[in-house]
Amino acid sequence: MGILYIVPTPVGNLEDMTFRAIRVLKEVDLIMAEDTRTSRILLNHFDIQNKLISYHKFNEHQILENVINKLLSGMSIALISDAGTPSISDPGFLIVRECAKYDIIISTLPGPTAFVPAIVNSGLPNDRFCFEGFLPTKKGRNTRLNELVDEKRTMIFYESPHRLIKTLENFAIVFGKDRKIVAVKEISKIHEGSVRGTIESLINHFNNNQPKGEFVLVVAGKDNAEKIIKEPNISKNKYKNSN
Repeated sequence: MGILYIVPTPVGNLEDMTFRAIRVLKEVDLIMAEDTRTSRILLNHFDIQNKLISYHKFNEHQILENVINKLLSGMSIALISDAGTPSISDPGFLIVRECAKYDIIISTLPGPTAFVPAIVNSGLPNDRFCFEGFLPTKKGRNTRLNELVDEKRTMIFYESPHRLIKTLENFAIVFGKDRKIVAVKEISKIHEGSVRGTIESLINHFNNNQPKGEFVLVVAGKDNAEKIIKEPNISKNKYKNSN
């Protein structure tokens, strides 16, 4: 029986690729990629000359049986997405669930994902949080947000630049315009940056500064709305050198 490897790939800087990820992608019998054209650029950069097939949300049901049969026959297969960790707002859950049914070994490598650096950078409480990924674009969006109106944990959302302002306006209605929020863009890329403030201030900011790049939105939970971390008030004498 083969092994299914879940292999994270860089969300920005190619230097975030791990040595282990490169080795696994070179050694497996087959690589499944969300977009073979995008992935081929990455693989060529690391001189990975392996067979590549498409595996995305539009064909995963159709090729699932064939992939399972390959794994059962002893082939080792790696799954990658365009960026980050497969199955986190990307295809992957279906094949992992099916492998679990057949007791096929699943080896998930640790590696890049966008929401972890975003919440760490945010300065909002990160001891407990909920990951919501992409909101529905139309139907179900208001329902999903209204389910979170009393959420006490820090919330994390993914959003594209052309829907960002609309999403912030939705947040203002549901969470209140004064709720603390941090918008982190282009993680691990050249134009990486963060905008911090209230939902209202971010709406004003992006109305005057066109959103560019992919965003992670980190929103304070209900009980933590006013607890954004500030500079500590430390006495100047507290850490004075005693010598």
